[in-house]
Amino acid sequence: MRHARLIAALLATSGLPAAAQDAVTDTPAVPIPAAITAEEMPPVPLALAESARPYLEARGASFAGWDPNTRAVLIGTRFANVTQLHRVAEPMGARTQISFEAEPVYGSYAPEKGDIILVSKDRGGDEYYQLHTLKDGRLALLTDGKSRNQMNAWSNDGELIGFSSTRRNSVDADLYVMNPRDPASTRMVHESKGGGWALVGFSPDKQTAYVADYLSVQNIDLFTLDLASGMMTPIGDPATEIAYGGLKVAPDGTLWVTSDFGADFQQLGRLDPISGVFSAVSRETWDVDSFDLSADGKTIAYVVNEAGTDRLRVLDIASGKVTKVDALPAGQISRVSFAPWGEIGFSFSSARSAADVWSLDPKTMALTRWTQSETGGLDPAVNVEPRIVTTISFDGLEVSGLLYLPDPAKFAGPRPLIVSVHGGPEGQSTAGFMGRNNYYLNELGIGIFYPNVRGSTGYGKTFVSLDNGPFKREDSVKDMAALIDAVRADPAVDADKVGLTGGSYGGYMCYAAAVQLKDKLTATQCTVAISNFVSFLENTNPYRQDLRRVEYGDERDPVQRAKLTEISPLTRVNEIEKPMFVITGANDPRVPKSEADQMVAAIRANGGEAWHMIAADEGHGFRKKDNSDYAFLAQLMFWQEHLLGE
Repeated sequence: MRHARLIAALLATSGLPAAAQDAVTDTPAVPIPAAITAEEMPPVPLALAESARPYLEARGASFAGWDPNTRAVLIGTRFANVTQLHRVAEPMGARTQISFEAEPVYGSYAPEKGDIILVSKDRGGDEYYQLHTLKDGRLALLTDGKSRNQMNAWSNDGELIGFSSTRRNSVDADLYVMNPRDPASTRMVHESKGGGWALVGFSPDKQTAYVADYLSVQNIDLFTLDLASGMMTPIGDPATEIAYGGLKVAPDGTLWVTSDFGADFQQLGRLDPISGVFSAVSRETWDVDSFDLSADGKTIAYVVNEAGTDRLRVLDIASGKVTKVDALPAGQISRVSFAPWGEIGFSFSSARSAADVWSLDPKTMALTRWTQSETGGLDPAVNVEPRIVTTISFDGLEVSGLLYLPDPAKFAGPRPLIVSVHGGPEGQSTAGFMGRNNYYLNELGIGIFYPNVRGSTGYGKTFVSLDNGPFKREDSVKDMAALIDAVRADPAVDADKVGLTGGSYGGYMCYAAAVQLKDKLTATQCTVAISNFVSFLENTNPYRQDLRRVEYGDERDPVQRAKLTEISPLTRVNEIEKPMFVITGANDPRVPKSEADQMVAAIRANGGEAWHMIAADEGHGFRKKDNSDYAFLAQLMFWQEHLLGE
């Protein structure tokens, strides 16, 4: 009856009225949202919700573009249940909501013209995005309403938008061009094979498009596409494995890209559209993650990922001078975009600042803050900064992660720890705002560790390739074991109170840890997780199958299928001994709900403990506030029992 004792303890000092009643303890509980099914898990105490409420009310703002006509900024932020678009007319001005949908929306102004806002929206997290125009709070549908459509690049003058769509056969990402002011202008310009195609730029005269075929994180092929004839011409040799990042077309037609051509890390440089020769301009020792080019083609702003911390640079192309923007603390920078008048907009977050919109004047290097998002009334200055932990894995590879520990003046002695594994696997845990997770650190005294095992981005193309295929897959689990051993050895960590969580690929790592690292862990919480690589590859959305086979292996090949089965956590489910909490989106197109269902059923059949939460209106992660709040509170309850309980 540990659940009952926990609830009673939480309510001991609460005089709150009951919103619902726990049938076991007859104590107030949080009502379960309509879309949520909670299986074999206790009710969430109302007192816990009241304690955590300020942390649930933090919000952020993301930069979505400039209004070329009024110099306002377009942002995405949430005031109700989901993220919507807002305009901010001046720095620190009112955030005026302009979209009012039940689902999250994302959008941008047409460059240069600024006469329309183009919006992307799906339904219930199914990722079958449709394109719309937004006017007077209403959306006008531009696509077919059924297929998966992804917004690609605008032409520099804002007349044309490129997008990919699966409308032809529900699998292949064909390429289309449209003037969004006239949906009838939509035309297919390339019939594709595979799901990784995107139109990434237009020539200044709009006669040529530039196309990328994403084959893997290490291999992206680029092409020129004649829009009149449909002729596709490779840029360089497609047989050569090269990764490219963003592509921007200068007014004189020069192509700017990021690429790992001839190097382990992505650099910024010029690309010859015929020979494919890449000429690096930056000389960074880390990846250049993103960049934008000014409208006059004279200045580039780019972001360098320095061991998980983003740094902004401004390049004067004529002189080659690079200016570092040092006024910002360690954090995350994204969505860098030049205004027509030269100002640089971007999103920024740090441990002590929620995501907000900023701008930089490249002439004076003056920074301007456009939004200051609420943090639930909490003082973000008390939030802790991470430190980097490094160790040597089983084969001599150095791996690292970010360790957040509670304030020792408030929480003395060794503290419990949650290990949180990122997804991807082509992802990276970076230093930024912890949001509601600050509740663990500031209120419960539970530390959080974010490992970056092999296969993570940000550490070069060699590092990201070290987990490819089924025969290398479990090497990343061994990295995780080494990192867990390193943090458990820290005197500030209670080695007997360590849990592990992860989502998507991190969810596979969570299941794998429950099997292979159970002696190091007290419990696991796995979200939208792969339990069986064979069933995952067979059932993931068809447009993704070939992309995922490059990373994980091909289940159609008998040798690989046998290995994929061997390394799947479901194969060894009888070895899971510790409690597990599984969270699932019913509409997930990436990792189908069946992956969770079969794991939960198998654990329970073996007599194990498996909480299971399913959201009927979510996909690959929860985006609606009422669902995500309830899921977070349930996780708090789970970790309090297994990390703070007796």
